[in-house]
Amino acid sequence: MENNLDIIKEEIKVKKKNKKTKIWVILFGIFDSIAIICLFLMYGPITYFRNLWVTSAMATMTHQYLAYVFFDDDQIKIIMDNNIVIESEESTNTDDITVSGEDTGIYSSIYEEQILKRDEGNDIYKVIDIEGNGYKGHLLVVYDPSNIDLVQAPNIKYGGKQLKTLVELNDGLAGINASGFDYSEEFGYIPSGIVIMDGKVVWDSKLPKYGGIIGFTRDNILVLTKSTSEEAVNMGIKDAVSFGPFLIVNGEPAQFKGNGGYGIAPRTAIGQRKDGIVLMLVIDGRRPGHSLGVDMVELTNILLRYGAYNASNLDGGGSSSIVANGEILSVAGGFGYKGERYLPNAFIVK
Repeated sequence: MENNLDIIKEEIKVKKKNKKTKIWVILFGIFDSIAIICLFLMYGPITYFRNLWVTSAMATMTHQYLAYVFFDDDQIKIIMDNNIVIESEESTNTDDITVSGEDTGIYSSIYEEQILKRDEGNDIYKVIDIEGNGYKGHLLVVYDPSNIDLVQAPNIKYGGKQLKTLVELNDGLAGINASGFDYSEEFGYIPSGIVIMDGKVVWDSKLPKYGGIIGFTRDNILVLTKSTSEEAVNMGIKDAVSFGPFLIVNGEPAQFKGNGGYGIAPRTAIGQRKDGIVLMLVIDGRRPGHSLGVDMVELTNILLRYGAYNASNLDGGGSSSIVANGEILSVAGGFGYKGERYLPNAFIVK
């Protein structure tokens, strides 16, 4: 009897051991498959995934190491050189813009109808939900550009403010993030590039590699220019930040090699139509199952569909955010952070 029990116990041990072995075999098989897929995507004949991985990583401030998991400096440089934006060197021709924003009731496309047809009881702005292949976002349409202000965080040298707070502090109705930011040993996060408010230069540092000054004149026309801060003020620019790349200048879109070099990410952009209507676009990103984001090519295409005549990319990634009707409509996710980022300034609607 005891021998039979010993045999049964031994059989149970063997079965448990075999079960564990099978589990480990399955797990190793899964890991091997994932590794093979990753290696194929990174080093195989299809360049799309390789370009997407490297450009998306290199466009971030703190996660460029992801590109170096698979590639060295020389390889990354080759990939980045094959994914660039070729911007227009022109500045905005303000004579092309006539601020009217009139709804004639005649629409050339569904996008025109979405823009021109006001929400009942709100002639100041409307929000259009945007959705495409792998992305979602919001387009803030501002009918009268004189209702737009650039506002600055009161504690600009000590971390900024979140967008919702910036809108509320300035009695705004809606808004989007504006300037990018740099890190200073003395002050922490500070605006990058140039900031002009009420016709005065309040921040003046090196312009970005792409883009330049993005601002509104006293006639409420959005101007994109690669001028200096002094030249911009002399041009009549009242409120401005600097960022890029410029996506559309005088109706002509930028040219793109590959995906443009910025990968797929959350995006913020600002543009103006020939009728003066301002488009503030924010695309969600880094949220699998909801929205991954867009590259510069698709960002430009969205703005063109809605009639942008001049448009520029603004700070994206974790900074991308939009507020309307007292609600946060969009905040970027992923990469270890959650919630609104503290911003140096914002474009708001009053």
